[in-house]
Amino acid sequence: MAEDKYNLKNPAVKRILQEVKEMQSNPSDDFTSLPLEENIFEWQFAIRGPRDSEFEGGIYHGRIQLPAEYPFKPPSFMLLTPNGRFETQTKICLSISNHHPEHWQPSWSVRTALVALIAFMPTNPNGALGSLDYKKEERRALAIKSRESPPKYGNPERQKLIDEIHEYMLSKTPPVPQLSPSQALEEHPTNSDGEAQANQQDSATMVAGNGLPNPVVGDRAVEEEPLVLANANPGTAEMGVRAAREIPAREPSNHPLQRPEMRVQRSADDRLFTWAAVGLTIAILVLLFKKFMKSSGHGAVFMDGS
Repeated sequence: MAEDKYNLKNPAVKRILQEVKEMQSNPSDDFTSLPLEENIFEWQFAIRGPRDSEFEGGIYHGRIQLPAEYPFKPPSFMLLTPNGRFETQTKICLSISNHHPEHWQPSWSVRTALVALIAFMPTNPNGALGSLDYKKEERRALAIKSRESPPKYGNPERQKLIDEIHEYMLSKTPPVPQLSPSQALEEHPTNSDGEAQANQQDSATMVAGNGLPNPVVGDRAVEEEPLVLANANPGTAEMGVRAAREIPAREPSNHPLQRPEMRVQRSADDRLFTWAAVGLTIAILVLLFKKFMKSSGHGAVFMDGS
């Protein structure tokens, strides 16, 4: 790279050239990245799919655009290879990208960002900007296809660099591993398992539909909050939202049939207590009347007369 074309007093240029030398002197088997000859602020990269995931064995190309204020402002990232986790040719929303400059630290580098990007691959997308949520078998099929040829993007200079990076990564990346029987069963369940899952999903949909007037809007609202979910536990957040949908939905189906019975029982009990009170009152009055008659002497006359 011809360094004399650039102003070496510029902090961004100086930093970028340092990172280029570091990337070349200390290469990684998990990723590689180089800037264009004519524009060192634009980098092409390729990462290796993380191990023990549906991306393993895949080669995923992308583009990094460094700002003029680098490293004090974060870069933007774009994936070029279809992968099932991020949209292609769309700037993706990550805590290390220009979508969240408040999280960026000047001590981070292109190497740091690529390591973080690999770590983000198998995580839950949570509806973040530029994210996708394909099934595991679809992502695995894309991983196999990613090795066949590099993506086509940009002018001949860019394409030449992309091709060179692809050849390098092919030499460092083992092929996509074969699935074990248990893994194949998880990704391709039998008909009975699939029907059971479908029935459960239908039941959950019916319950949620009866309980909430618009459950879809609730889901969308959660998915469009990447800032909160980036620092929170995705599993806990999803469980909380799911519970909020399901608990109100079950209440109407359990209680309405019981409440009328409770009212009927109360009405019958009230009438029984009323009649008992009336009978007890009459008995007390009769006893008082007899006692009064005896004490006044009318009781004996009445009895003699009879």
